Amino acid sequence: MKELNIGFLQLHNTADTKRNIERLTEEIRDLAKRGAELIVLQELHNSLYFCQVEDVNNFDLAEPIPGPSTELYGALAKECGVVLVTSLFEKRTPGLYHNTAVVFEKDGTIAGKYRKMHIPDDPAYYEKFYFTPGDLGFHPINTSVGRLGVLVCWDQWYPEAARLMALQGADILIYPTAIGYESSDTPEEQERQREAWTTVMRGHAVANGLPVIAVNRFGHEEDPSGQTNGIQFWGSSFVAGPQGELLYRACNDDEESTIVSIDIDHSEQVRRWWPFLRDRRIENYGDITKRFID
Repeated sequence: MKELNIGFLQLHNTADTKRNIERLTEEIRDLAKRGAELIVLQELHNSLYFCQVEDVNNFDLAEPIPGPSTELYGALAKECGVVLVTSLFEKRTPGLYHNTAVVFEKDGTIAGKYRKMHIPDDPAYYEKFYFTPGDLGFHPINTSVGRLGVLVCWDQWYPEAARLMALQGADILIYPTAIGYESSDTPEEQERQREAWTTVMRGHAVANGLPVIAVNRFGHEEDPSGQTNGIQFWGSSFVAGPQGELLYRACNDDEESTIVSIDIDHSEQVRRWWPFLRDRRIENYGDITKRFID
């Protein structure tokens, strides 16, 4: 049995970016003191979720990688001796930006990065205005705690992304996230959406025989344009085991700083019971690369 202590932070962000980063720093240090070996942060954790509006001034929030944030979080990972999964607004060059997850090794070096591939464009989630789809593919990142299949938010609805990570030896699937309720939806519809979000990722765990970590924001963030009532991020961050079992699920009405222990070796046993990879009919899957089959 190989236990891994996973820490995650489900936090409410404000417009004060400096204070957001200070809080993250404090909480990461606290999780490390409590025994976390791998710490996962929520999507775009340095700032408010700025994609509620299309505003060119928001590009000023972006920064290069390496850059100030990677220097800060790398030093923090080294200080705390943890593997750290962050989510940053990357400025690649003027006019070219990505939503990028950066993973730091325990020595503070960048173990790897993943640029978000699936980019949504919905009311209050105008991400196509800001982010170019990733061009690094779906490849796990090697770290001292295992091969991390890091994906980001909207990627979580796509079984293809999870499968490609699994086929390349990912030990864990990880999803930094920013998703919440639309105020005009009924409470019943809001709950259906939250449960669908949880269910689809638990399905990725089952289909691939891998643990899944999803870390979501919490709290209400105003729409600067006033066109909507803003987003109430629903929290509910969770860790699921390789059979989809919920090992922990955070609340939907508060912040949380939590450590969950998982048995990394259990995935191999589950795959022996349920050999889904063995029984795949890969010779018949060619049409999966088509947009639609007439």
